Amino acid sequence: MFFHYLSGTIAAIEQNLAVIDCGGVGFECATTAYTISQLKPGQVQKLYTSCNIREDAFEIYGFSTKEEKRCFELLLTVSGVGPKAALNILSATGPSGFQLAVASGDEKALTAAQGVGKKLAQRVLLELKDKLKLDGTDSLPVMGGAAPQRGSHTSEASAALAVLGYSQSEIALALKGVDTEKLSVEEIVRQALRAMVMQ
Repeated sequence: MFFHYLSGTIAAIEQNLAVIDCGGVGFECATTAYTISQLKPGQVQKLYTSCNIREDAFEIYGFSTKEEKRCFELLLTVSGVGPKAALNILSATGPSGFQLAVASGDEKALTAAQGVGKKLAQRVLLELKDKLKLDGTDSLPVMGGAAPQRGSHTSEASAALAVLGYSQSEIALALKGVDTEKLSVEEIVRQALRAMVMQ
């Protein structure tokens, strides 16, 4: 049995760790710097969880958004990426930054994470792009030194959202009403994700 989320009072916050009190039971959740920044001790909040059960351990990973949880679980599908490396990557990039890194093939964004070398970063980019192709989604745009084309922010944001498994129809709906002409790619992704949560 797995927890989908835990809702309760944030009892304690440490480096990469949050304790959430649910009905008098304190659940220890390993987490990222991004989620830590969203939490406040003493406040009632919700953490979306991913569990790892082994013979010698029952580990809970908690995230402030569904999107970050999906990023974490996507990273775990990459060979050689364990929970610790996945948390480090998301701590370094944040969920939207991770999506943009994969969409644009930004190796440096991934190697900025503690313990993530060039080979592992390349594997993450390669395997996640392959997954997108297997899922039948469009291949990711190739980023180079060329000047950005009109509408390229929209295509980059769409690719980043596709990384998380959203369908083209879901992405199109979420991007409706988002000012893709004036906003940065990261802000477009952030607003689209916010729209999806509210759907």
